[in-house]
Order: sequence, then C-alpha cells, then structure tokens
Amino acid sequence: MPNANALGDRLQSVRKRRGLTQAELAREAGVSVSLIRQLEQGVTEDTRLETARKLAVALRVPTTTLVSRPDAAEPTSGDVDQWNAVRRALEGRPSGESPAEAPTLEGVRTGLDEVMPLLAASHYSQLRVALPALLRDADALVAGTVNGEQVEARTLRSHIRQVTSWLMSHTWQLDAADHAIQMAIDDASDGLTAAAAADWACWGLIRQGKLAETRELATRWADDIEPRISKAGKDEMTAWGLMLLRVSTAAVRDNRPGEAADALKLARMAAIGVGRDFRPTSDPWHVFGPMMVAMIKAENAMIEEHPDVTLQIAAQLDEAQFPLSRNWNRHRLDVANAHAVTKQYAEAFDVLQQVRRSAPEWLVTQRYAKDILGKIIDKRRTLTTEMRELADFIAVPY
Repeated sequence: MPNANALGDRLQSVRKRRGLTQAELAREAGVSVSLIRQLEQGVTEDTRLETARKLAVALRVPTTTLVSRPDAAEPTSGDVDQWNAVRRALEGRPSGESPAEAPTLEGVRTGLDEVMPLLAASHYSQLRVALPALLRDADALVAGTVNGEQVEARTLRSHIRQVTSWLMSHTWQLDAADHAIQMAIDDASDGLTAAAAADWACWGLIRQGKLAETRELATRWADDIEPRISKAGKDEMTAWGLMLLRVSTAAVRDNRPGEAADALKLARMAAIGVGRDFRPTSDPWHVFGPMMVAMIKAENAMIEEHPDVTLQIAAQLDEAQFPLSRNWNRHRLDVANAHAVTKQYAEAFDVLQQVRRSAPEWLVTQRYAKDILGKIIDKRRTLTTEMRELADFIAVPY
C-alpha cells in the first residue's frame, strides 16, 4: 500500500482531483514535467519549500497539503563539533571547572550586553567562545538566588537561551535550538520576555518548514498580547507587531495570500504606533517599525513571485536608518534574488558580494544565498574569478 504521507502520493491525488495532467501542472507551476514525474513515482522523495509552494499555487491548495518534511539542511559535522561546548553548557554539562567565585546579576547582565554586538554582527566564531561560560553562569545564578532576584535571574537566562536558540538554528542544529527556546519560554517571568521567546520559536518552525504550526502559534500569541492601541507603549506594540509579521510570513509560504496580507496590514498599524524602527529593551535582537514591515512586504512579494515589487520597495529603503545589520542583510538577499529572477545577474552578484563584506560568517550559513548564486552560475557560460571564489566560499553545490 503506498505511503499516504508521501509528497508524491499527495501531489498525484490533488492533481487528479483538479483534472490536470502532469504536463498541465508543470506548465501552471513553472516547473519541469520530469520533476513532477519523479515526485509522483517516488524517484525524488522531497522538494524544496519554494517548489512545493509553486505546485500548491497551481493546485489551489495550502502548501502544507503537499509538504511532509522539513525544508531544512542537515548540520555539517564541522558545525556540530564547533558548537559542542555550547550544546553541553545548554544541557547543564559545561566543560571544564567552574570558577571559585559565584556569578552576580550585574556580571551576567554585562556578559549578555557584551554578546549583543557580536550577535548583531553575526560573529559566530566569537559567540562560540563566549556562550558556554555565559550559559554556565546563568544556571549558577538562578540556582543561587531566591525570591525577586531569582525572577530577574531567570529572565536574564531566558534571554541568553534565546540567543543560543537562534545560533543553533542558523547552523541547522534544530533539536538543540528547539530545546533552548522551550527552556527560554519556561524561564520567562513576564509577558514581553515570553513573547520574545515565542517569536524565536516561530522563526525556528518556519526554518523547518512547519508552516501550519507557525501560523497557529504566532496567531495565538498575537491574539493574547494584542494591546490597547491608545495606551500601549513601544515595547508592547513591537511584541504584537513581530508576531503579526510571523503570521504573515508563514501564511504567504502556505499559499494563504489573504491571511498574509491581513496580518501585514495589522503589523503596519502597529509600526505606525511605534514610529521609527527601534530595538526594544525586552527583545534587543529584533527590530520593529515601518522599515521592518516594508522588508517583510518585499520578502512576501518575492515568495509570491513579484520581484518587481521587491525591487521597488528596496529602492525606497535606506540602510543608514535601520538599526540592525542582520535583518538588513536578510533583506538584501531578497533583493539579490529579485535581480537574479529578472535576469539582472551582475546586479544580483554585486549584492551578494556586499552582504559577504558585511557579514561573511552569516552568509556562509544561508542556504538562500547558495540558491541565488546557483541561479547566476546556471545562466553563465563562464564564471569570473570572483564568482568562482564566492561559490567556493559559501559552498554552492556542484
């Protein structure tokens, strides 16, 4: 009996229900007939989330009707080894001896403050060195404090665990990332800290291709923390707005354009209440405001295959007015992809080079960047020295 959960079986079933041949579906989705044939015959057992969405649009079903496996890469052995000390500390098994002196709230807070610029600049190698001791000290601080001080210590540990979860996700160590964020949510002692952790949880689910779960979690949190607009402060509006952005990004990937647009409209309303983009005190590794909403609109446009809209939005945004380079670099990958899709290959490559100069360690972890450069390489008869060097640097598959 065929596996009812296999992508090929579901694809064939929906295609037949829609009365389409393989060739007709291929034409509607903009993919090859051979890909559809391989999927339905089980020769290829899975496909990228981007391709699954194209098929879902053509078949008029949510992407999650077809997707059965995470759109995630396996962590490399190098990443697993390099982050081993961080994982051990996260599990409460730090390497080496603990210092003789007990940690203090001020000392651990200072340690987190020193980590934040490294996180913003995506300096992974330095973060790998700093995090094990910070996680160890946060555990010792919580264990050694009582009453009000323990609440403050647990909040501090929640922030440190959120940072750790984000870094684990970026190196595709998803089990460790999920473990970290669940512990961070448990540690959160106030609504804003909990919302910040839940936002990371949503981001991790999107990275795994779990779109329905993301929409459900983000919608629930957005409903729970929706503020009274007339009385809400910037932090409250930001927490709500970020959750709405998560709803929108998950919905657009799940081929629910109306839901995505509605969530984005509400997020834009929250952004107007915030004013200029800023980093909230309760969630300093995120940015929210009008520019952030515009970037998500540009990202959604790229997913919906409207690269012209992405480029129009990008032309109106100014990096100098945006307070966090990490989000800006992610937006620039959408710009590079828009150029590549519209056959502006030189412009696309230039953007990738700019991002490399800005955040080389971050770029290496971006599967999206590999896909974009792959498109450029496929359309070139010969490659320049710079193209070959960048392809080697970010490990574009042969």
